[in-house]
Amino acid sequence: MEGKENRNLFISTAIDYVNASPHLGHALEKIQADAIARYYRLEGRDVFFLTGSDENSLKNVRAAEKEGVSVQELVDVNAAKFQELKGILNLSFDDFIRTTQERHIKGVEKLWQKCFENGDLYLGEYEGLYCVGCEAYYTPEELENGCCPEHHIPPEQIKEKNWFFKLSRYQESIKEAIKGGKLEIIPESRQNEILSFLQKDLKDICVSRSNERAKNWGISVPNDNTQKIWCWFDALGNYITALGYGSNGEKFKEYWQNGEVMHVIGKGISRFHAVYWAGILLSAGVKLPDKIFVHGYITVNGQKMSKSLGNVVDPFELVEKYSQKVGEEAAVDAMRYFLLREISSTEDGDFTYDKFEARYNSDLAKGLGNLTSRIISLALRTGEQEPISRLGHKGQGFLDDIKKQYKEKMDNLEFSGALESIWRLIKYCDQYIDRKKPWERESTDHVISNLLILLKEIAVLLVPFLPKTSKKILKQLGLTDFDKEVSQCVVEKGEPLFPRLQ
Repeated sequence: MEGKENRNLFISTAIDYVNASPHLGHALEKIQADAIARYYRLEGRDVFFLTGSDENSLKNVRAAEKEGVSVQELVDVNAAKFQELKGILNLSFDDFIRTTQERHIKGVEKLWQKCFENGDLYLGEYEGLYCVGCEAYYTPEELENGCCPEHHIPPEQIKEKNWFFKLSRYQESIKEAIKGGKLEIIPESRQNEILSFLQKDLKDICVSRSNERAKNWGISVPNDNTQKIWCWFDALGNYITALGYGSNGEKFKEYWQNGEVMHVIGKGISRFHAVYWAGILLSAGVKLPDKIFVHGYITVNGQKMSKSLGNVVDPFELVEKYSQKVGEEAAVDAMRYFLLREISSTEDGDFTYDKFEARYNSDLAKGLGNLTSRIISLALRTGEQEPISRLGHKGQGFLDDIKKQYKEKMDNLEFSGALESIWRLIKYCDQYIDRKKPWERESTDHVISNLLILLKEIAVLLVPFLPKTSKKILKQLGLTDFDKEVSQCVVEKGEPLFPRLQ
């Protein structure tokens, strides 16, 4: 059997509600997924990276009513803003799925029909609590002081005839898949939360809403024109509808059924993915995802981002603010660096402008930027034309250790740790320059040669994190791509990678 490391890799983010513009929390998830995708492409794997927009929710309907526009107009405008994140965050996603697209509707109808044919969908009466913010049903026991634990507002009381999915039928199968490693949830603490939830008796879940409550917006239940499919059943299907599930497309076979599948999601929706989505897939006879990577939230000055508090950070405005000071490419990579270095990959992390600027000046301007400038300047000053040598035993040993640590951290999705290993290499190069003082030597004794080799290695390791900066370093080394050896390279002085912020 083909090893996992050789299989095609499918990476997805959650698709976002488009009732409003994107914020920094959305940027974090997209950048994390992008770093994973770029890393595994660098490793030689065939990667398909998906993101998209969740457009069939009640949140969108109510936001449109509030703004006095049609729901279609609202989702068109905001979905476009989410698509624009590709440029402003320098993302490398391969597809952007919208849940109002025909390919998605067709796939969700097929998914519903498969579950229906398996006897897992039935009509019943739902009476209970519903949070429109989460688009989720709650029991009274799950509330905190009578409020949704996620949005801290009282849920609505609902009573109507709906379709239900027999989630209870798959409780043991889901539990076995997680315990046996078939469905891995990262980090382990999130996996333990899901297993704890699965210790209780699972209840069947309501998977539709009346046309009246849905305001006639969403995907109609096949063979029941009085109901719309619950947006979570609909939205979760995006991962396979984008790959052509509705039309038995080749990508679905290549990247889902025969590939390795990884979802990158926030902690607030882990149950939907690890339990509800798993149950739906088992019912429809579709392979389970291999990994669900769960990240935390971004706070701002220690508080959760909230429109009411006025502390929502807009990634477009953040890049624009610093583009005026250091240039757009430096601003984009600086934002990527901060979110991957300062914010733990699996826990909540805090953003402040002071922290952002401190990281920028210390790590990027003074650290990476200064080292690159030093090495290129030394190479130009000495005019060393001798062939590039291999690193000595000591230097090669240190580099090998760094690359081993880097790979371990990236394979474990520990982005901050991987970046820390790169900055260990940057510090090593600075100390090497200070110790050897090549400007005082008649012969540089391959010091410049060694530094150029190490700078190229730094550029390669930076690809998942700072792709624009990585290319700039490569250009200053006189190389056109990462496969080229640093052999008699013709270095050229470039603009500072990260001009210092005053």
